[in-house]
Parts: sequence; structure tokens; C-alpha cells
Amino acid sequence: MKPSRWIESVNCAIEGILWTARTQKHMRWHFLSAAAVLFAALFFKVPTVDFLLLTLAITLVLFAEIINTAVEVVVDLVSPGYHPLAKQAKDVAAGAVLLAVCGAAVVGYVVFSSRIFAAVPGKERVIADVPGDVAVVSILIVTIAVILLKAHFAKGSPLHGGMPSGHAAVAFAIAVAIVFSGATLVIDLCAFTLAAMVSQSRLLMKIHTLGEVLFGALLGSSLSLFLHLLL
Repeated sequence: MKPSRWIESVNCAIEGILWTARTQKHMRWHFLSAAAVLFAALFFKVPTVDFLLLTLAITLVLFAEIINTAVEVVVDLVSPGYHPLAKQAKDVAAGAVLLAVCGAAVVGYVVFSSRIFAAVPGKERVIADVPGDVAVVSILIVTIAVILLKAHFAKGSPLHGGMPSGHAAVAFAIAVAIVFSGATLVIDLCAFTLAAMVSQSRLLMKIHTLGEVLFGALLGSSLSLFLHLLL
């Protein structure tokens, strides 16, 4: 029955939030993470604007998780058995949550990194002031490029095959970022060795072809190199 008073509508909404938290493990983790982030914001005495950005990011993640749960319930109601379209609907809704979480992570990094690392003294905090800013941005751009290319070639499945190899791309992007971090030669060599081992594992497990791995490694290293040289 549709609520007749606004207070009943509010109660229904609260009940929906409570039901989601009670039945969805991820929602409980989101709430715990939100509490930790808000506590950290108070502890580090972040400015009001930064606090508002954190609050919006947290709200977006919780909102996306609730919508994802609602989609799953409706899909299960309409299609109790397995159906490819039902799976796609759930996967897309879950993807919305993942995107919201990634965006919130970026907001959290930008807000807290300047309080964990020393920003450039004597001027306002801007992107690339703190060690790791360019690395984070380059890895995100490499990830976006991999997603777009996988969608274009439409081969393989998530985390399993397709052009290019996302593991190789991200691994070599991280390796290049480590080189520009000012680490020692030994650490640089270890970083590229680990990136090569990650790439080789995709071949040994027969998940990617040699061309897909090489293209992924080239994509990750070249994009990361370009962004580090540019910024």
C-alpha cells in the first residue's frame, strides 16, 4: 500500500536502508568505510570544501549500492531463473557501484594525500604537488584506455582475455611511475621484473596471446611515460 503521509514515506525509506544494510555485506562495509573517512576528516581538520567533497563521494557510493540492491531484487522478482539479460542488468548495476567507489577513492586520495605527504611549501595545494599524484592519474588513464579498447575489440571476458592485457598495461604503468618516483636502480629493476612476471603469467595461464600482452605492456608504459614527462 502506498504511504498516505510523508512520515510514512520517510519510514519506508529508512526501512529500505536498514534492510539493505542487514542483507548486503558490501553495504555494511561501505558504512564502516564512511565512518572511518569522516573520523579521519575530523582528525586531520580538513577544510569545509574538502569535507563536503568527501561527504558527496560517500553519499554517491551508498546511493549506488542501494540502487544496485534494488535492481537485483527487481531482477530476481521478474526472472527467478537464470537469464543472460538478468545477468547483464545485475552486472551493469554492480559496475555503477564500482565506478562510484573508484571516484570516492580518488577524492579521498586528493583530500588526504597532502596531509600524509608534504605538499610544496608556500603555495596552494594543486594536483602533482604531492608525490604519487601523477602516478595515480596515469594508472587511472591507463585503466580507462584498457576498458575502451576492450569494449572496441569486444573479445574475451572481464579479467580473462581480450585486447589488450589489462594486467600488463597496469603493471608497466606502475613500473614507469616507480622509476619517476626517484627510487634506486635496484627498485626500478625489481619493478620492471615484477611487471614482466605479471605479463608472463597471463601467457602461462593462456589467458592472453603474446600480441595482447605486448600491446598492453606498450600501452601502459607509453601512456605513463607521456604523462610523467608532460606533468
